[in-house]
Amino acid sequence: MAGEFSAAELVKALRKQVTILEDDLRARVDGADADARQAEVGELWRAEHTAALKAQRTAASWQAWRDERVTQAAVAWVLLTVFARYCEDHALVSKAWIGGPDADTRQQALDARRAYFTAHPEHTDREWLETVSEHFAKLDATRGLVDDYSPLHQVAPSGDAARALLEFWWDKDASGEPLWSFVGVDTRFLGDVYQDLSEFAKKTYALLQTPEFVEEFILDQTLEPALAERPLDGFTVIDPTCGSGHFLLGAFHRLLERWQREAPALGDRVLVQRALSSVYGVDINPFAVAIARFRLMVAALDASGDKSIEKLIDIELNLAAGDSLLWGARQQAISDDLWSMGQAQMAYATENADALKAILQREHDVVVGNPPYIVVRDRALNQTYRTLYTTCHRQYALTVPFMELFFDLSRSARSNRGAGWVGQITGNSFMKRGFGSKLIQDFLVTKDLRRVIDTSGAYIPGHGTPTVILVGRNRPPTGATVRAVLGVRGEPARPEDPANGVVWSAIVEHIDDAGYDNGWISVADLDRSSLRRHPWSLSGGGAVEVLRRINEYASSTLASITSDIGFMAVTREDEAYDLGRATLNRLGISPALQRPMVAGNNVRDWSTQASSVALCTYDGKGSPLSDSPTQVVLWPLRAHLSVRRALSGTQIELGLHWWEYSQLSVRRFVSTRLISFAFVATHNHFEFVRRSALYIRSAPVIKLPDGADEGEHLALTGVLNSSVGCFWLKQNNYGNSGDSVGADGARVVSEQWDRFFQFTGTTLKNFPLPAVFPTARARILDSFAQELSTHSPDVVAAKVAPTVEALEAARKESERIRTLMIAHQEELDWECYRLYGLIDDDLTYVGNLPGIALGERAFEIALARAVAAGERTAWFERHRSTPVTEIPSHLPADYRDLLQRRLDVIASNPGIRLLEKPEHKRRWAIEPWDKRVTEALRDWLLDRVENRDLWFEGGHPTPRSVAQLADRLDRDEEFRRVLRLWAGSPDVSTGAALVKLLDEECVPYLAAMRYKKPGLIKRQAWEHTWDLQRREDAGEKLDAPIPVPPKYKPTDFAKTAYWSRRGKLDVAKERFVSYPNAGRDTDSTMLLGWAGWDHAEQALALAGLVDDRIATDGWDQTSPDRLVPMLAGLAELLPWVRQWHGEIDPEFGESVADTVDEVLRSRSTEIGVTADDLAAWAPLASTRGRRTTKKPEA
Repeated sequence: MAGEFSAAELVKALRKQVTILEDDLRARVDGADADARQAEVGELWRAEHTAALKAQRTAASWQAWRDERVTQAAVAWVLLTVFARYCEDHALVSKAWIGGPDADTRQQALDARRAYFTAHPEHTDREWLETVSEHFAKLDATRGLVDDYSPLHQVAPSGDAARALLEFWWDKDASGEPLWSFVGVDTRFLGDVYQDLSEFAKKTYALLQTPEFVEEFILDQTLEPALAERPLDGFTVIDPTCGSGHFLLGAFHRLLERWQREAPALGDRVLVQRALSSVYGVDINPFAVAIARFRLMVAALDASGDKSIEKLIDIELNLAAGDSLLWGARQQAISDDLWSMGQAQMAYATENADALKAILQREHDVVVGNPPYIVVRDRALNQTYRTLYTTCHRQYALTVPFMELFFDLSRSARSNRGAGWVGQITGNSFMKRGFGSKLIQDFLVTKDLRRVIDTSGAYIPGHGTPTVILVGRNRPPTGATVRAVLGVRGEPARPEDPANGVVWSAIVEHIDDAGYDNGWISVADLDRSSLRRHPWSLSGGGAVEVLRRINEYASSTLASITSDIGFMAVTREDEAYDLGRATLNRLGISPALQRPMVAGNNVRDWSTQASSVALCTYDGKGSPLSDSPTQVVLWPLRAHLSVRRALSGTQIELGLHWWEYSQLSVRRFVSTRLISFAFVATHNHFEFVRRSALYIRSAPVIKLPDGADEGEHLALTGVLNSSVGCFWLKQNNYGNSGDSVGADGARVVSEQWDRFFQFTGTTLKNFPLPAVFPTARARILDSFAQELSTHSPDVVAAKVAPTVEALEAARKESERIRTLMIAHQEELDWECYRLYGLIDDDLTYVGNLPGIALGERAFEIALARAVAAGERTAWFERHRSTPVTEIPSHLPADYRDLLQRRLDVIASNPGIRLLEKPEHKRRWAIEPWDKRVTEALRDWLLDRVENRDLWFEGGHPTPRSVAQLADRLDRDEEFRRVLRLWAGSPDVSTGAALVKLLDEECVPYLAAMRYKKPGLIKRQAWEHTWDLQRREDAGEKLDAPIPVPPKYKPTDFAKTAYWSRRGKLDVAKERFVSYPNAGRDTDSTMLLGWAGWDHAEQALALAGLVDDRIATDGWDQTSPDRLVPMLAGLAELLPWVRQWHGEIDPEFGESVADTVDEVLRSRSTEIGVTADDLAAWAPLASTRGRRTTKKPEA
C-alpha cells in the first residue's frame, strides 16, 4: 500500500479477489450458461472426481470437491499476479505486465499490454495474464511456480474476471500512487497470504503459519545437534507439512552459513545450490507450495548476489504439492493393489508423483514441521489414513498419523549417518484424549524422546489450539529420563513481541535448567516410564507429585463400582429436536413426546439449571414413537436426518427410523437414578438425577448397578464434586484453549480457572475412590440444590403472575441457600483432603455452619492478599465478588479460627496450596438475578401474547398489528402490570413496550425477506431436496440419492435475529410471523401473525391479507407492486399446503390447497404477474457509498 505496507490490509483485499474469481471459475467449470464454460474442463474434472472416489482419495460430493478445486485455481491466479507484481517492484524481471514501482515501469506495462492486443485483437486479459505464466515457465528459477502441476492450468478465468484482477492492481490512492506496492518488502508477508487468502482453504487444510521464533527454537533443538554429529555433505532436512516455507527458509539460511564456513572457495551460486539441495518440502495445499517455492527462490537470488531471476541459473528446489500422509506412508503397510493404484491412479492433476516419491520415499537427517491438528472429515480419506497408520484410533486428529510419518521419514538407527532428529509443534489433544492412547503406548514408547515441552501457556500468534513441542530421535529410547517443560500458568496478556513473552522466554532460556521453576513453567527430568502411559500430565508446580499421592491413597477406582458411563441420547442434529416447550406446544406436539433436554452447560453446582424441552421420539420404555405433528416438524429435515452417521453407519444403514435419534441407551433412558455431568466445563459439575430427562452428548451420565440406593449415588457425587476431584480430572483430561488474546488468533489461558476441559467417561473409569466417602455432606448439598431450584425466577413466574414482592422474596431465599451451599462445599473439599491422605488433621467445622459469601473462602482470602501484594487476577471481578484480605469479623469466632488454620495449611503445605487454587475451587457462577428476572418476565409475557384467542377471528386465522394487539392486551390488568415490570417503567405505554418485546421474536413470512443472496441459493437447494422427497413419497423411483442441502450460516440471514430463531437447519422456532409492508395504510405498526398456525392457516391468513388490502386499501389499483411479495408468499406456502392439507373438504367440495391455488392464480392474473415474477421477487437492496478509483485506459 502506498505509504506503510500492511500485509493484513493486502490479504483482506486479495480475499475479495479470490471470492470474485471463485464465482467466475465455478461458472467456467459447470455453470448454467453453456457459452461461459471452458471447453472440456467440466468433463475432465468430473472424471477426476470419479477416479478419486474409486481410489478412496475422497468421499466428498461433486459440489464440495469442485469447490475445493475452484478455490485452488482462484488462489493460483491471484498468486500469479502477486508474484508478477513482486518481481516488477523489485526489478527481478526485465518485463512488466501489470505495473511497477515507478511511473516509467507502469507505462511500460501498459504499452506492452496495448501492443499485445494490437497483435492479438481476438484475445482477452485472460490471455494477457497467461503471458506472465509463459514467461515464468521459460526461466529455471520460476518454472516450478507455473509448471503443469499448478492449479492455474486446471481452469482459466473469463476475460472479464481477468480484467477485474488487473484493475485491482491498477488502483491508486488519493495522491495518484499505486494503492499496492512491494517496494522494500521482503517475502515474509506471503506467510499471511498463505494463511488467510481463502477462508475455505484455511478451514479445509487447517492453514497455520509457524512464527519465526518457534521455527528457530525447533531448529535449534534438532538441526543444530544433527549437524554437530554428521557430515554436511549429503545432509537433508524435510518439512512434510511445509506450508509457506518458514522451516525451509530457516533451514536454508543455517545450511548456507555452514557451507560458507566449510567451503568458502566454491562461490556463492554453488554454495546456495548445495544448501538448497539439502532442503525438502511437501504440502497438500498447492498454493502453499507455490509460495514456499517463490520465497526460497527469492532467498536464493539474494544469497547468490544475483539481481534478476532471468539470470539465476542451476537452481533446483526439492518441493512438491501432495498428500504427505499418502505418498510418505510406509510401503509395507499398504497392500500391493492399493500401492500400485496410488502410484498410477491416485495422483491428482496437481500432484507430481515422481517428485513426491523422490522426496518422501527416503530417509532424512532432520524432520521438522507444524502439522495440522484437525480431524479428517472426509470419510474415505479418514479410513485410508486409518489403514496406513496403525496408531489412528477412535476419532483421531491428524496429530497422530503425522507423528508416525515424521519419525518414519527420519533416518533410522541403522543408518550409517546415525538416527535422525524429529521436531514438531503439534496439538496436545493426543496427550489426554482417548484417541492418543495407541500413539503414546504403542508408538512413542519405541522412540527416543528427548524433549517434551508444554507450550499451551505460551502466546503463539495464530495458534488457537493448545500445543506441545516434541523433540526425539528415530531410535529406541536411551536414558531413564526425558527433559520436560511443564506448564504452570499461561501468558498473562498479549506481549508486545510474542518472541519475548513471559512463558516463551522462560522456555527458551531455561530448557537446559532442570529444576527451574518461576511460577510460569517448571523444568524437570521426568522418569521415562511416566510417559509410557496414557494420559500424559505436563502440569508443573508440584502437580505430578500430588496426583501420584491421590492415586496411591485410593482404595479403588470408579470402574470397580460401574463401567456404565457414557451418553444417554445422541441426536447428531440437536437443533432438529431441541425446540423448547413453547415451540413444541405451538406445533401441536403431544406432551408424551416432550422431555426436558439437558446439555452439559445446564449441569452446574449440584443441579440442572435452565434446561430446554425437546422433541423425544420414544415412549417411556425407549421404543421409537412418532405421530403426525412430529412428521410435519421433522420431514423438511429428512435428508439431513437420514444421513447422520454413527461410527457403525448411517441412520438408514443401521435400520433406524430416519426421524429418531442417532443413538439411545435405553437402560440409561429408563433409569430413575443417574449421575450426570458436564462433558466440557472449566470445573467439575456432577448432579444426582432423579427425574426423566434427555441427557445429550454434552451431558453424559453414570449409571450405578441396579439396586444402588440414593446414598451410594450421593457418596459418589460428593467426591466427584470435590476440589480433589476437580484436580484429578484436569490432570487426566484434555484442556481446551482459552479466550482469544489479541487480534492475531492466539489463544492462551492466562488464568487456569478459565480453561475448559473435556471430562470423558473413559477417564472417569480410572477415578480414584477413597475408603470412606463424604456422604452426609453430599446429601446436604444435594438437598440445598433441590430447594434452591424452587426459588428461581422462572419457577416463581410459572406459579402465579409474577410480582415485585414474590420475586424479591425468592431472591433473598436464593441468596441464603447459596451462601450455605458455598460453606458446605468448603467443608466437603477439606474433608476430602483428609479422606485422600493429603492432610492428617480434620479441618472441618463441627458446629452450626454459617453461610459465607463469595470472596470469604480461605483460598479467596489468600488470593486477595496476593492481589494486594501485586498479583493480578480477574477472579473477583468475573464472579462479582469483593476481595477480602482479612477473615470477616461477622463470622463466629470458632469458624474464624478454622479459617485461619486452613490459611496456615495453604501457606505451609504445597499440595494443599495447589488444590486450593481457583482452578480447582467451585466458581458458583450464575447469571445475575436481574437478568434472570427479565428473561422470566419476558417469557411469561410472550406466552400471554401467544394466546390462541388473539390470533383467530370467527375461527379464521387473523394477523394483528402491534397497535391492535396493544388495544386488546391493554384490557388485561395482569398483563399490563407485568409488562411494565419487565419494561422497568410504570409509565411506558402498552404499544411502545410491545414493540420492544416483539421486535426480535418474529421472522418474515417470505424467504426473500429472510435471507441474503447466499442464503437464497441454499434455500433453492433445500427446495430441490423437498421436491425430490415429495416425488419419492408419491412412489416415484428416483435415479440417484436425494442430495443433502447445505446448512445455513449466520451470514446467510438478513438479520442476526432471524439466525437466532432459525439456526443452521432453518428450523422455525420464532413465536410470530412478520408481514413487512403488508399492513393497512392507516396503521404503521408492525403486522404480525402467529407462528402456531399450520401451513393451511398461514396461507389463509396471507390470502385474507391480500383480499383486505385490495378491498380496504385498493392496492390492486394504487399499489399492485405491494401485492407481489404477498402472492410470492402464497406461492411458497402452496406446496406445503398440498402436502399436509390436500384432502377434500366435503362441505366445500375442494381442498384448502385448491382454494389457495385459486386465490393465487386469480390475484396474479388481476395484477399481471407470472409465477416466474413471483419467484424472482426480491426486496430493494440498500445502497451504500463505495470508494471508486480511476483505472488505466484499456
